[in-house]
Amino acid sequence: MAARRPGATFPGVESLIARTTVLDLAYEAHGPARGPAVILLHGFPYDPRCYDEVAPPLAAEGCRVLVPYLRGYGPTRFRSADTPRSGEQAALGQDLLQFMDALGIERALLAGFDWGGRAACVVAALWPERARGLLSCAGYNLQDIQASATPVAPAQEHRYWYQYYLHTERGRAGLAANRRAFARLLWELWSPNWILDDATFARTAPSFDNPDFVEVVVHSYRHRYGYAPGDPALLGIEARLQAQPQIAVPTINLDGDADGVRPVSRSEDPHAPHFRGGYERRVIPRAGHNLPQEAPAETVQAIRDLLATTR
Repeated sequence: MAARRPGATFPGVESLIARTTVLDLAYEAHGPARGPAVILLHGFPYDPRCYDEVAPPLAAEGCRVLVPYLRGYGPTRFRSADTPRSGEQAALGQDLLQFMDALGIERALLAGFDWGGRAACVVAALWPERARGLLSCAGYNLQDIQASATPVAPAQEHRYWYQYYLHTERGRAGLAANRRAFARLLWELWSPNWILDDATFARTAPSFDNPDFVEVVVHSYRHRYGYAPGDPALLGIEARLQAQPQIAVPTINLDGDADGVRPVSRSEDPHAPHFRGGYERRVIPRAGHNLPQEAPAETVQAIRDLLATTR
């Protein structure tokens, strides 16, 4: 079931609301209601504005394009004060599945990056019948929490500074006091070749004012290392994800070769063995972490290609 609610925090943007078991999940809709469903999922710390140049051309071609605000972002709200403000991967995947259920969507093409890519990978892995295809930025995006205590190369540990910062109470306080400055710094570090202007960032920044943003973000980065317990209601999903299931739906993986979070090599693709439903990797020169906003044409084309080869 969907309801309309003006996006008062976001002038000029009207958000719709899909009710799940735990969320009033806000989303934006483009295109005909009966078109093939395409769901575009943002990451941390971004919001649906990263798809402003992706959704319109797909809608113009007849797609039903839905762009949700993840839990803890923008107008999305928890329905109960008692619900754990979890940011774990199982929560993101369940939110996406229940979003589809609430709108009566049996199958959709799922596209996402960062947290949104993780949600898309969870659904594609555990409920492949619901995914017509998958566009994943940075490939196989399921967390192996059991292996998270194993150190990685120092250069990569350095890039994860923000995650370790958020493991501390100082980090929680720092994020709460500096939400916008924190996010802006990450945008700049993760997308070094993207010319970012103040107006572009200002269109997204209000999403970080969500009352649950800090708690959801902190929990996400603590849970993935085993430093915070998960939501008891999601233990079954997390157990299935710890098996690191393969993804059996047609997939295109977009990698930016200047991604400041997880740099990539053009010659090596460690993600390929995790896919068995048809898989293609495309490396985008000079692009960073926020691929839909940095490379919208390539993102649109990848979705078109998946739509053309799936039913």
